[in-house]
Amino acid sequence: MKKIGFLSFGHWTPSPQSQTRSAGDALLQSIDLAVAAEELGADGAYFRVHHFARQLASPFPLLAAVGAKTSRIEIGTAVIDMRYENPLYMAEDAGAADLIAGGRLQLGISRGSPEQVIDGWRHFGYQPSEGETESDMARRHAEVLLDVLRGDGFAEPNPRPMFPNPPGLLRLEPHSASLRERIWWGASSNATAVWAAKLGMNLQSSTLKDDETGLPFHVQQADQIRAYREAWKAAGHMREPRVSVSRSIFALVDDRDRMYFGGGNKQEDQIGFIDDKTRAIFGRSYAAAPDVLVEQLAKDEAIAEADTLLLTVPNQLGVEYNAHVIEAILKHVAPALGWR
Repeated sequence: MKKIGFLSFGHWTPSPQSQTRSAGDALLQSIDLAVAAEELGADGAYFRVHHFARQLASPFPLLAAVGAKTSRIEIGTAVIDMRYENPLYMAEDAGAADLIAGGRLQLGISRGSPEQVIDGWRHFGYQPSEGETESDMARRHAEVLLDVLRGDGFAEPNPRPMFPNPPGLLRLEPHSASLRERIWWGASSNATAVWAAKLGMNLQSSTLKDDETGLPFHVQQADQIRAYREAWKAAGHMREPRVSVSRSIFALVDDRDRMYFGGGNKQEDQIGFIDDKTRAIFGRSYAAAPDVLVEQLAKDEAIAEADTLLLTVPNQLGVEYNAHVIEAILKHVAPALGWR
């Protein structure tokens, strides 16, 4: 059995070819798609965060709205770029969104990907400390977030407060007691996956990974997951970790599917550079008739290793079509693979 959710980047463009032509469209359609996915029996509604782009950015208003409109489905991010975040303010926002959703928040965070502007985090008021890289800064912000989410008091109360205080040092409010166990780290390398395991974070691995061995993408990703699980076990954590992978998967069941995705593009892994130093491997997309998809996906080692699969959706094609994409996987593919 696997949890199956969708992952939306929330692209929008004023182009007449797009059904998502404004930021308002992207936000409202994201809520509608989460509601539709829950009705179809999907397990998760996840959203990507990008700054300075015509995509979803500030995640917590959206997560809170989805939480208020749904009752069962997991609600998450994949991922929030911690270079841009004030971890204390983030802990308050996350606690509020999680309480609204009744404890269904699955918060994916990471160092982030290349952005639309140069050093965009500087515009948000952040810069690495002396001797730090921007990646170090992101991990430092993440560690502060994890610490305050434990709910321990750390701030000395005012002896003459406006309102009465509980005894002792004060913590951030609102506090969601179990949210600390539902933080995920988006790792592109094996080393950061191991680091995440040591800190007790779940693992998110996307369709892009550092090319560390030259092997096929799904093999490298499976190796990363195994290294993460070994590090988790060595760290002695008491609970079982969760692992998600993302894939672009389209079951070609009608003429619309064949028109949009039947061209056979991106059927192989791709190699590229995400910065001047980092060679990356980009995983293939899957688009085929359901019986062919079942055969292909059964050979994907990383999907086999993960407990959660996130389906990346082409959100600019509209809510109705994306609900169809999700339903086709749940109905025609997942049962044959033993995921349902």
